[in-house]
Amino acid sequence: MILTRAMQLCYDALLTVAYPQVCAICFRSVEQRRFGVVCEGCWKETRIFEGTETMCWKCGLLSPGDAPEVAPEEVNCRRCDVHAFTVARAVGPYKDALRESVLHLKRQPHVAQHLETLLLAVAKRDPLGASTRIIPVPLHATRLRQRGFNQATLIAQSLSKQLALPLDEVSLVRVSSSEKYRAGLDAKGRRDTVSGAFTVPYPRLVENESILLVDDVFTTGATVSACAEALGAAGAGKVFVLTLARGRHTT
Repeated sequence: MILTRAMQLCYDALLTVAYPQVCAICFRSVEQRRFGVVCEGCWKETRIFEGTETMCWKCGLLSPGDAPEVAPEEVNCRRCDVHAFTVARAVGPYKDALRESVLHLKRQPHVAQHLETLLLAVAKRDPLGASTRIIPVPLHATRLRQRGFNQATLIAQSLSKQLALPLDEVSLVRVSSSEKYRAGLDAKGRRDTVSGAFTVPYPRLVENESILLVDDVFTTGATVSACAEALGAAGAGKVFVLTLARGRHTT
């Protein structure tokens, strides 16, 4: 372990000299490449959910102020009742280092080691730890050709290796594209644009499975809910949602 750590530090030092990189937030040098496009100092200033916060058990929305003394499973914002997923969790709010990391991941197909560590910690928490199969939120075929990769798939691939769970890239398909027309829409508008957008061509693969549905950002929850609805209709037992970041929207 000590040798591996020393080798990593040497590798980071060589990369820093050969290919200097500045932090996307403070513009100081990023000396450890495991942190991605943000330096260690800015990561320390970024809020990361620890799993002890008082939040809606279903959608993960943080509760304002002090919540009453109730079991975590009983905290419910009620605004997510319209969503079809079982539970949604994120690494942290869509701000600071997480925001910059998400934006970079949309441009470059690489998940930084630090992001992998943070994602793994959330994936192992209750109830997500009961997942039996990992499915990334798919892009429409046209959008996939334009971008060249699906950032949700990159996250899912990393988690699949670390959790030793099957990665399923075929059971959920996006049959209509609406990504370009969703900016500025309210929660209902976003739900309407993705209604019926996903289908499950191989229902036997998801039947009675506890799905870990992976994406980069939870905004209103409309997309992951539409995915969960399709998976549920195909016989999936539960659909747990895991994203890198949680946006400001609530439903």
